[in-house]
Amino acid sequence: MFNNGFFGNVFSGSSTSSAVDQVLNSSLSKSGATEPGPFFFCVVTAIVLGFLISVIYMITHKKEGYSQSYVITMIMLPAIVSLILLLINTTAGALSLAGAFTLVRFRSVAGDPKDISYIFFSMATGVACGMGYVGFAIVFFIIMGIIMCALNYTNFGGCKVNHMTLKVTIPENLDYSGVFDPVLNKYTNYYKLRRVKTSNFGTLFELIYSVDVKNDINQKLFIDELRALNGNLTVNLVLFKYDDKIYEN
Repeated sequence: MFNNGFFGNVFSGSSTSSAVDQVLNSSLSKSGATEPGPFFFCVVTAIVLGFLISVIYMITHKKEGYSQSYVITMIMLPAIVSLILLLINTTAGALSLAGAFTLVRFRSVAGDPKDISYIFFSMATGVACGMGYVGFAIVFFIIMGIIMCALNYTNFGGCKVNHMTLKVTIPENLDYSGVFDPVLNKYTNYYKLRRVKTSNFGTLFELIYSVDVKNDINQKLFIDELRALNGNLTVNLVLFKYDDKIYEN
């Protein structure tokens, strides 16, 4: 089974040809994938790696939370993809079908880009197992697992707690140029007006600032002073991590 070493194809020891060549040649009837030993070895390995991927996902999502169904999906996905590759007689058809199955959810439900990357992580592992390259699948899992844990531990690309987005709603007849500057200078180390847009059929304006809030301020007083200037309309103070993107200063 391992004539080609750890990174060899598990089907390469069959009396015919390798599983990859047989799949590409559409000769499913002679494929080494039909042998029980290599077949179960690939599928079981895919399940184990899927379980380990789900563990990494749970570790890296402790703070923001995660759904149980998503975790279970990542356990099942590598095995499903590997089975499709083992049974369908063309690589292109197998990958297309596996991709359609795994990504159809995201056409109707907005997903976090990091969550989608875990889906591709699971898919790639399943593809490697399904094509018989179990050694590559294991090494790929180890490398990606270390990278994902390291990025989560170092909070790479994350924002500081005091970097926030400020959204202030004002009436259309209010000249907003400089009206909030005294309050912003008092409560922030840095602020910049990023966007102005109309709402409520043009009767209201929404000002969107990126702000670096001072550490020792009372945020309620900050918002109250803004409300005193905008006619007691809506004021939102949001962490950058919950906004659309992180703005560079």
